[in-house]
Amino acid sequence: MEKFEAVWALGLMSGTSMDGIDAALVRTDGERIAEIGSVHMKAYAPAFRKKLKGLLGAATEPPGALAEISRELTELHAEAVQELLAASGFSARDIAVLGFHGQTVWHAPEKRKTLQIGDGELLAKRTGIDVVNDFRSADLAGGGEGAPLAPLYHLARAESLARPVAILNLGGVANVTWIGEGNALLAFDTGPGNALLDDWMAARTGETLDRDGRLARQGKIDAALLAELMQHPYFRQRPPKSLDRNAFAVDSLSGLAPADGAATLTAFTAASVALASERHFPSPVERWLVTGGGRHNRTLMAALRDRLKAEVVPVELVGWDGDALEGEAFAFLAVRALRGLALTLPTTTGVVRPTPGGVLYKAKKA
Repeated sequence: MEKFEAVWALGLMSGTSMDGIDAALVRTDGERIAEIGSVHMKAYAPAFRKKLKGLLGAATEPPGALAEISRELTELHAEAVQELLAASGFSARDIAVLGFHGQTVWHAPEKRKTLQIGDGELLAKRTGIDVVNDFRSADLAGGGEGAPLAPLYHLARAESLARPVAILNLGGVANVTWIGEGNALLAFDTGPGNALLDDWMAARTGETLDRDGRLARQGKIDAALLAELMQHPYFRQRPPKSLDRNAFAVDSLSGLAPADGAATLTAFTAASVALASERHFPSPVERWLVTGGGRHNRTLMAALRDRLKAEVVPVELVGWDGDALEGEAFAFLAVRALRGLALTLPTTTGVVRPTPGGVLYKAKKA
C-alpha cells in the first residue's frame, strides 16, 4: 500500500442524547493517531432539540419535514466547524476531510435499514472542506448492524493499554468495545444508556437529565420492575448487535415516584452492562474505561462498579477526553474512508467481511 502521511481531519458527532454537536480535530493516517487537536461542543437550542426528538422512530416522516430539519442540522454543523477552526487557529485549507455522522433518527438493523439525516454535499459547500458521511449504509448492505462504529478508533487509542480492557460509551444507548490480546475486538450495544433516564427526567421533573445522579440517589430501585425490564429479548441475542434509541418500553414504571423511577432506570443501565459482560465477553476485564455523558453520573458509575466488581473509571484517567471521543472517531474513520480501509469488522457489527464505507463529497476549492 502506498505511503499515506498523517493529515488533519475534523470529526462531527451528534449522538442519541441529542444535546448538541461534538467537533474534534485529529491528525492521523487512519491507522495510528499522530496528534489529538482541539475540541468544541455546540449545544442545540431547546427548540431544535425538540424538533430532533420529534423525528425519533420516524421511518416515514414527510420528506419536506425531514429535508427542512436535515438542512438546519447541517447548517448547525457548519457553524460548529467554523467555531472550532476559529478557536484552534486552523483554516479550512489545513483540514483534509470532515467526518460527518449526521443524526440518527431511526435504526432498524433487523430490516437492514437506518436513517441518519444531514447533507454532506451542503456541508462541503458551506465549509470548503471535503466531507465523508453515510458511514453505515455499506455495512448494512454487507450484512452488518451498521453500529457501533467507534471500535477501530478505540483500538487505535488503546494501543498502549494493558489487555483485555473494555471501553464503555454511555450515550443515549450504551455500547462497549472489548479489546483483547492480539488486537482482538468485540463490540455491541449493551442496552440503554442515558436516553430512558433523560426522557423520564424531562417528563417527570422538566430537567433534561439527572445531573450527577442526584435524584436516583434519593430513590429506591423497584426490583420487580427491574427484573421485568431485564427480560427484554434483546438481552438474549448474541453480539454483534445494535439498538434503536427507542427499543425499550418503560410504561411499567409509570406508577413510580420520580426518584424511584430514576433509581430503577439507572439500575437498568448498570444491570444490562453487567449482563452483557457476563454472557458475551471472551474473557473478563478488570478495567472499564467509561466515555459519554453517563460518566458524569456518580450514581450510575457507582452502580456499575458494584455490579461489575472491577475498576470503572472515566476515560480521562488514561488521558482521553470523554466528551470528544466520538467526534474524534469520525475524524479517524473519515481518513480511513479516504484510504479505502475497513470501517467495520465481523466482530464489531456482524458484517460478513471487513468493510470500507462512507460517501465522499468534494468541496469546490477557491
